Amino acid sequence: MALFQWLGSQLSFCWSNISILAVFLMVFTLVFDFMKRRRKWSHYPPGPVSLPFIGTMLSVDFKNPHISFSQLQKKYGNIFSLQNCWTNVVVLNGYKTVKEALVHQSEIFADRPYFPIYEHLGYGKEAEGIALAKYGQVWKEQRKFALSTLRNFGMGKKSLEERVREEANFLCSAIDSEEGRPFDLRCLVNNAICNMICSIVYGDRFNYGDETFKKLLHLFEGLINEEAGFLPQLLNVVPILLRIPGVEQKVFGGQKAFMDFIDILVDKHKETWSPDYIRDFTDAFLKEMEKGKAAEANGFTHQNLRLVTGDLFSAGSETTTTTLRWAILRIVLQPEVQSKIQAEIDKVIGRDRTPTMEDQASMPYTCAALHEVQRHTDTVPLGLPHMTYRDTTLQGFFIPKGTTIITNLSSVLKDETVWEKPNDFYPEHFLDANGKFVKPEAFLPFSAGRRACPGEQLARMELFIFFTTLLQKFTFVLPEDQPKPREDGHFALIMSPYPYQVRAIPR
Repeated sequence: MALFQWLGSQLSFCWSNISILAVFLMVFTLVFDFMKRRRKWSHYPPGPVSLPFIGTMLSVDFKNPHISFSQLQKKYGNIFSLQNCWTNVVVLNGYKTVKEALVHQSEIFADRPYFPIYEHLGYGKEAEGIALAKYGQVWKEQRKFALSTLRNFGMGKKSLEERVREEANFLCSAIDSEEGRPFDLRCLVNNAICNMICSIVYGDRFNYGDETFKKLLHLFEGLINEEAGFLPQLLNVVPILLRIPGVEQKVFGGQKAFMDFIDILVDKHKETWSPDYIRDFTDAFLKEMEKGKAAEANGFTHQNLRLVTGDLFSAGSETTTTTLRWAILRIVLQPEVQSKIQAEIDKVIGRDRTPTMEDQASMPYTCAALHEVQRHTDTVPLGLPHMTYRDTTLQGFFIPKGTTIITNLSSVLKDETVWEKPNDFYPEHFLDANGKFVKPEAFLPFSAGRRACPGEQLARMELFIFFTTLLQKFTFVLPEDQPKPREDGHFALIMSPYPYQVRAIPR
């Protein structure tokens, strides 16, 4: 009996100690969380109440963050704060606010936060490509090299325009082979746009039926879809979860498969390159690598080559493809717009000659319609996150160094103080009283400042030539036996239209 009493007392003592330890750990954790989340600054932007551990993450629908931000903007104003667990985030809304940050304080807002979810791909302090690289000397050298090399290989020149025109004719031939039957043009348009960036980066294009090319496009589509939703956001701000065995492979398998494919393309390219004959961007990068330690210090390494070419492929394909898909969807939903564009094409270009960039000056309505597609659909509603390079003040609010900044480009492209009908498709936004093309300063689909899209010029060339060539050759209509396509989009970093089919009737 005494033994049982002794055991009971010992168990009671142990449970008492465990309870005290549990209370201590709970209090310690709550205090630690409070210290991590507390704001030490006055005049910091307002925002929703931050909960323990998760911060304000429940205040945002990460499947449609731009909609959540629009709602929060109405409550807290054009500058408001969020907290993703212990990461401070400030969201900028409206044209004046975004312009003041990205243009007037361009260097201060030019940094990038670190993205732990990309670490397994090689993005880190030593090699970070262009799009995600930290602001500094290496990034400056890499961006400068990319822009100058792209110009050398034709960006903004007649030589590249001729390649775009040629690819547009390949695309028309592929569409013509559908013989007026209903089809989804996503794959064909994606093939055409990706071929342009492939020809610049890798020196060659792929046939539309090429199985290797199909695999590349499929991998890239999987990569995009992996980065949407709540889980990637959580893993970025609580990176210790990425150390759980199998998490990276299960959640981001598409990322790894895409970069593995890029590695194959780069390695295959290296087998045939010569410093005496520079065929493309990859060759030019390899030649820089030959310059030794000085070049290596500026990021010219094999690791960075794979990341930079991956960045160029990503940035130069999906957004333009998606914009063209939106453009075709819009003209089949509003056939009167298609008729006006075709009338202008017939008048300026005719039916036989392939469109050129010089035709833009004589085609104000077509240019207005294309710009309105980009404004109305805001294909990249939030852009990539920025980070403050040092402490700053914006419209009276203090924003400390190291704060993650989200520029809500959707709020700029639909700013009610700028656009007459911000939520409608209205090409007249880009036409003056005399019917001449005008471009308001608030048209920022490619962002602005030091982190503006380096491929903007190429994208504009592709959009105009592909779009006008397609409408020169075909009239696009909806299949009679199918429901009307959805006009809203699906968000996964990029705002894409839901799958739809059209019929292309030769003109």
